[in-house]
Amino acid sequence: MLSRRTLVVLAVLLAAGAAAFWWWRNQAPELPAGIAQGNGRIEAEPIDIASKYAGRVQELRVDEGDRVEAGQVLAVLESTETEEMLREAEADLRRLTLQLSETRAMLSSRQSELALAQIEYDRAAELRRSQNVSQSVLDQRRVAREAAQSSVDAAEAATGQIEAAIEGAEARVARTRAMLAELSLRAPRAGRVQYKLVQTGTVVAAGQRVYTLVDVTDVHMTIFLPTADAGRLAIGSEARIVLDAAPAYRIPASVSFVASEAQFTPKFVETQDERNKLMFRVKLQLPRDLLAKYADYVKTGVTGVAYVRVDPDTAWPPGLELRLPDES
Repeated sequence: MLSRRTLVVLAVLLAAGAAAFWWWRNQAPELPAGIAQGNGRIEAEPIDIASKYAGRVQELRVDEGDRVEAGQVLAVLESTETEEMLREAEADLRRLTLQLSETRAMLSSRQSELALAQIEYDRAAELRRSQNVSQSVLDQRRVAREAAQSSVDAAEAATGQIEAAIEGAEARVARTRAMLAELSLRAPRAGRVQYKLVQTGTVVAAGQRVYTLVDVTDVHMTIFLPTADAGRLAIGSEARIVLDAAPAYRIPASVSFVASEAQFTPKFVETQDERNKLMFRVKLQLPRDLLAKYADYVKTGVTGVAYVRVDPDTAWPPGLELRLPDES
């Protein structure tokens, strides 16, 4: 036999359940023909923060639940080897820069020699026309000029080779600096840390996820509506969302997507009768400015009921007027 205390507890629970049911029946709005409803849950697109290169996690700067800003460093991988590669690449660049200065000086000297050889050849040619020098002297000046030209060509070629080598060295320095920057994992946009997937000291592979973020200003709810309702929907149609965790509030939303093909509803829809029907997937987007204002309260996975105005001429019933936390 049940004890008296147990009977009292059961009676209290039954009374509470009856009161909750009565409250729900009286709070649920009576829907006009131009408004449809569907069950869903708050969702946000995950943002995976992954390492581009393999390495050991040196530092994790945020934890699950933390809000982060765009560009904020979330994790740092060990960079000793990459820093050594950068110093080596920079040393090569400095060495080649010095060599370029030397070859340019040599080129300038060879060009001066060529200019002098040209002058001597022109003078000998002029004297040869007046028969004041022999042909052999003119030939010697011509050979000297050609040798000077060859020296200039060689110096120019050496200068070009070193300039090309410098371009390659600069590219190696830039690439190594980019690798070094990639070892600091940054948030691509503002959001909240949903999962921390590794610990400090973990060796991660290239492409391995370290964090998963969600953008709490880009949140939506997916519901499923039958053909009769989905066929009347237009992109941008108004909607209201009532969350199970906060039934006193009516949150504004708008239709941002309607599937082009019907499909079965997912398993989390409550009734078997609803699951057996072909439905259209509808995505309801919540306003970004509203989400930014209540960012600390936004949580993904929260279930609720969405009401969609399929007929734009239908007025919202009194039970679905907008009601936000600071307006209650």
